[in-house]
Amino acid sequence: MIRDITIGQYYDCESPLHKMDPRTKILWTLFYMIILFMINSVSEYLIVILMTVFFIKVSNIPVKFMLRGLKPIMLIVIFTAVLNLFLTPGETVLFSKGAFTVTLEGVALALKMAVRIILLIIGSSLLTLTTTPTVLTGGLEVLLSPLKKIGVPISVFVMMIGIALRFIPTLLDETDKIIKAQTSRGADFENGNPIKRIKAMIPILIPLFVSAFRRADELAVAMECRCYNSDAPRTSYRRFCFGKYDTYALVCGILMCIILVVVKVVL
Repeated sequence: MIRDITIGQYYDCESPLHKMDPRTKILWTLFYMIILFMINSVSEYLIVILMTVFFIKVSNIPVKFMLRGLKPIMLIVIFTAVLNLFLTPGETVLFSKGAFTVTLEGVALALKMAVRIILLIIGSSLLTLTTTPTVLTGGLEVLLSPLKKIGVPISVFVMMIGIALRFIPTLLDETDKIIKAQTSRGADFENGNPIKRIKAMIPILIPLFVSAFRRADELAVAMECRCYNSDAPRTSYRRFCFGKYDTYALVCGILMCIILVVVKVVL
């Protein structure tokens, strides 16, 4: 299960999506999220699904690898779908027993929310899978650089994001080692009811938190030893520039958002 988490990890391969400017990918991810929360009809969902499949194909990332990354969030998807299924009122009642009522509108909303969460995870994963943490934080700092004029500490904010992304694979490896160590001592994480499985996670979470705090303390000491100053002016050896395909991608993203807004307002 730990190895199935794809958000925050980088998949090294050659593809047009890997070569694109990080600012383009960040903005497109933002457009993608806006589009996801604006669509409502079945045809709109089909268009976004086809667009997502196209992005996966362009990225040269195996489909199995992308689908494997959905396993850790399936519990959230199912929980959200069940809530919408039983708590959404509607006119067409399909099932009713006691306090539980299932309507056609509830079924439709549950399916839409499940698909929306899955597409959201895939879209976010594509950003991190095709962009290294260093390049991603560099592009984010350039995009947010205008906020420095009003006193927003962009460099500190971007540094925190970069450290968080950098430590995701490290913490996953640490978690995997803890699970193997506890399994060798007789711990069982696979069998039993959900309550028992949750209780079995305690021997994993406690060492993991201790390890995370220890690594954070070591990192803070290392930064202090190197005289790190968050207010010091900084330069970067990376120079980002928009290419032809970056411009096309940004124009397409802006046009799609504008068309959806116009359709929603008019119809």
